[in-house]
Amino acid sequence: MKKQILVLVILLLFINSNYSQINPGNIEIVRDNYGVPHIYGKTDAEVAYGLAWAHSEDDFKTIQQAYLAGNGILSKYLGIKGAPADFLTQLIESKETVDKLYSTLSSDFIKVAEGYAQGINKYAELHPREVLEKTLFPVTVKKMLRYSFLQLFISNEAGNLVSSIVSNKVPRPNPIKAEMNGSNAFAFNSNKTGKNETYLAINTHQPLDGPTSWYEAHLVSEEGTNIIGATFAGAPTLLIGATENLAWTHTVNYPDKADVFELEMHPTKKWHYLVDGKTYKLEKKQAKLFVKFLGIKLKVNRKYFTSIYGPTLKNKSGFYSIRTPSLFNIKSLEQWWRMNKAKSFTEFYNILKKNNLPGYNIGYADKNDTIFYISNGIIPKRNNNYDWRKVVPGNTKKTLWNNYYKTEDLPQVLNPKSGYIYNANHSPFKSTSKDENPLAENFSKNMGYELYDNNRSTRLYDLINSYDKIDYQDFKNIKYDRTLPTPLNYNYVNVNELFEMNSNDYPEISDLIQIIQNWDREANAESFGAGAYAMVYYNLGKYYPKLKEDKIVSKEMLEECLKEVKLKMIESFGTINIRLGDYQKLVRGNKEISIFGMPDVITAMRGVDYKDGKIKITHGESYIELVKFVDGKVEIESVISYGSSDHEDSPHYNDQMEMYSKFETKKMTFNKEEIYKNSKKIYNPK
Repeated sequence: MKKQILVLVILLLFINSNYSQINPGNIEIVRDNYGVPHIYGKTDAEVAYGLAWAHSEDDFKTIQQAYLAGNGILSKYLGIKGAPADFLTQLIESKETVDKLYSTLSSDFIKVAEGYAQGINKYAELHPREVLEKTLFPVTVKKMLRYSFLQLFISNEAGNLVSSIVSNKVPRPNPIKAEMNGSNAFAFNSNKTGKNETYLAINTHQPLDGPTSWYEAHLVSEEGTNIIGATFAGAPTLLIGATENLAWTHTVNYPDKADVFELEMHPTKKWHYLVDGKTYKLEKKQAKLFVKFLGIKLKVNRKYFTSIYGPTLKNKSGFYSIRTPSLFNIKSLEQWWRMNKAKSFTEFYNILKKNNLPGYNIGYADKNDTIFYISNGIIPKRNNNYDWRKVVPGNTKKTLWNNYYKTEDLPQVLNPKSGYIYNANHSPFKSTSKDENPLAENFSKNMGYELYDNNRSTRLYDLINSYDKIDYQDFKNIKYDRTLPTPLNYNYVNVNELFEMNSNDYPEISDLIQIIQNWDREANAESFGAGAYAMVYYNLGKYYPKLKEDKIVSKEMLEECLKEVKLKMIESFGTINIRLGDYQKLVRGNKEISIFGMPDVITAMRGVDYKDGKIKITHGESYIELVKFVDGKVEIESVISYGSSDHEDSPHYNDQMEMYSKFETKKMTFNKEEIYKNSKKIYNPK
């Protein structure tokens, strides 16, 4: 063990000698009452170093796991469980692409990324027993970018297409998505607030743990950075947040961001395919994976290919290639960093025009009463003669797209007269009042934009329009609404027959039907109706593959499901009168509390099987930041589902759980004097 530690230290010292050294003494980390790090430095690179250090103090394990996945060596640490991620990152050639495109990055961003890498490496050097896999170190900017490259490929839905091909399934059409992670974004300006106040709700619904769970921080440099918000493990900048001038958030959008091509193989030449009658040879490659057998690490190779269309796999049906814009761009982190530094809407929009973020809706507000929504992304210009929601032919260059729509060409709304914008992962053509929405007919169908509503979007629209004017308390009430609309409007399933069943026709389950039908549709922790409905909702998942194209769950299916649920209720709880909070729990370490919410309410929650018939929440309301601009000044309050630290012995491991469960928040500030005065700890990262 001592020898391994010595080798790691030598490697870290070697790589650090190649970078412009950052002096940790120039950086101060100020921890507040909740352990949130406020990081001060002269340069953005110093602040990035401090962010890396603070995040490593709180969750070094997750940062490493993310980088291991992005660099194709997660299976070295996890064994077979890490193999899928390792295969995927090699399939999309993260290493080769980052090497090829590295010169497209600006030198000022590279300095920031190098600062972050130095912070990670220094932490590893001084805490060698926390290192999961020594071959990861030293972390470099390129290793950081490889992980971002993998993450964005997955977020473009391309990872699901790979899974479909590997599973010998026709990749499209996509199956029903029974469980949405979801996110909400909405903003109001003075036209809706009726006074000189502008609001933005930053309300993403992410996993509560893992590489894409949020980490809150405040970054301040003398180079113009001053932002409070959140980021993911391993990112050298914040991804959502608020400055003294403006604020923005993301929700996931679902235009067509990834395509599948079926190759026409040559009739006699193995590993060759035809495009417009011309013969091309597949590049045959081997992914290196690691598995553990009887405690011994074994290397396993998995074959994959590359065609002119992109990464290529063979299954029982043939050869398929995948193409998505994120495979040709590594500048997303740089764009997010520049968004952190924007001082006005004009600056912010000009940064968006660089078109380096492959997806994500953006909701925006600023101190000048500007509100803005865009269904952002790098969207290919495709040939209109093909149905791009299906597998397209990979035997003609007519399907080989290489050009993209400009940011100005995407669905967007700026300062509508209605005074509001909103998005809940639904159609961008329903983002403000009906007469001010972008029109679907003005955009190519091959862009693949969503046309549907969902429960959250339906409820948000109805709530917003129930007010003539919205004050800040109304804004918060909308944010924390927990009610499903009538009728239900899931975009992936129709369960409204449940509320049309005559309980007298089903004597065996009539009592359970009545509990659900008498429910007020509020997902409150103390609600018996919400508890019964939630158990039915989760049990219905296994029936979705049986549904017809209309996605309607029949009364016959519902009867069968209700009988199963009633039996589970009696077995696990001894009664059918079960509060939602008795069924679903927010769990962190040895702390377990009852919690509100369910899939596709505004305060969305989603869980997995836990124990004793219960579920524990794993996705949903995660980082919440409420932003108010008043007379040119900004006010911020925030909360996160657990706390700032992933260490069970930390007081900040779960210290925000009760506040979160009670719809409470903590006040955040940009006032340096106040931050230092109320700090719990001030130190240099060393």
